[in-house]
Amino acid sequence: MTNHVTIVGSLNVDTTMKVKRMPLPGETIAALSKTNAAGGKGANQAVAAARSGAETAFVGQVGDDAGGKMMINDLKNNNVDTTGIHVDDQTGTGSAAILLDESGQNSILVYGGANQQLSVKEVEDARDQIAAADFVIAQFETPQEATLRAFQIAKENGVKTILNPAPAHEINPDLLKLTDLIIPNETESAALTGIIITDETSMLMSAAKFAQMGVRNLIITVGAKGAFYCTQDGYNFIPAFKVNAVDTTAAGDTFIGALSSQLKPDMSNIEKAIVYAQRASSLAVQKLGALPSIPTYDEVVAASKNN
Repeated sequence: MTNHVTIVGSLNVDTTMKVKRMPLPGETIAALSKTNAAGGKGANQAVAAARSGAETAFVGQVGDDAGGKMMINDLKNNNVDTTGIHVDDQTGTGSAAILLDESGQNSILVYGGANQQLSVKEVEDARDQIAAADFVIAQFETPQEATLRAFQIAKENGVKTILNPAPAHEINPDLLKLTDLIIPNETESAALTGIIITDETSMLMSAAKFAQMGVRNLIITVGAKGAFYCTQDGYNFIPAFKVNAVDTTAAGDTFIGALSSQLKPDMSNIEKAIVYAQRASSLAVQKLGALPSIPTYDEVVAASKNN
């Protein structure tokens, strides 16, 4: 069965500068290269879901500018339904400046732009796309008020909700109560729960804390080490695939989008879906760029057969 996934999220034009190493405070260094490409956590997750076979729709906002047109065209070219994307003629399209060093690590500055103007009205206009989904996914690069309304509509229609709390900051408690699955990385998890991730015990403590906050299903991604999950049916840590990373920019977003394409709404296949998502993420980090690095379903399957 093909999953239907609706993303409520951000659309950014990424400018990536590759550097030998990160500059020190006050230091100026030369960039080795510069590229511009479509990105944003929402766009990355949508493309990851679509390339892995999910019927994918997007709810978001861009500016009335060249960057906005590029974002919409890139999503359309990746078979993402863009009818839920509004054009704001007052605010420019969001953008991100990415510094990428030779080890594949990055530092990112984000300008929210039109993403931060996404309102409850735009979400209401996309009610049909939300109600028709198996999963609705949101992040924190758009206002929580808009996400809250999207999750309310989702729950009214029996749709499962996935929250990627990135970048991490204070969460509206009502939003957590409407979240079926939360997917932070270890840093975001610690910021939200106050529990530093060091081992399985700390992960289980984090799961208990999130349950107290209203979310009973959790996946914590731990970079190159793997991912921990805890649901009402059990928990486990799934090791990551070992690869030589050249760009980790879209690793987490690829994981989430790919996961949503394979996960059953009852989460009964969560381990299998995590393994698939980790394989997709491992392929993404071996290429430069965000959207350009995200693999297709066939590429993930082929890589799985070869290892």
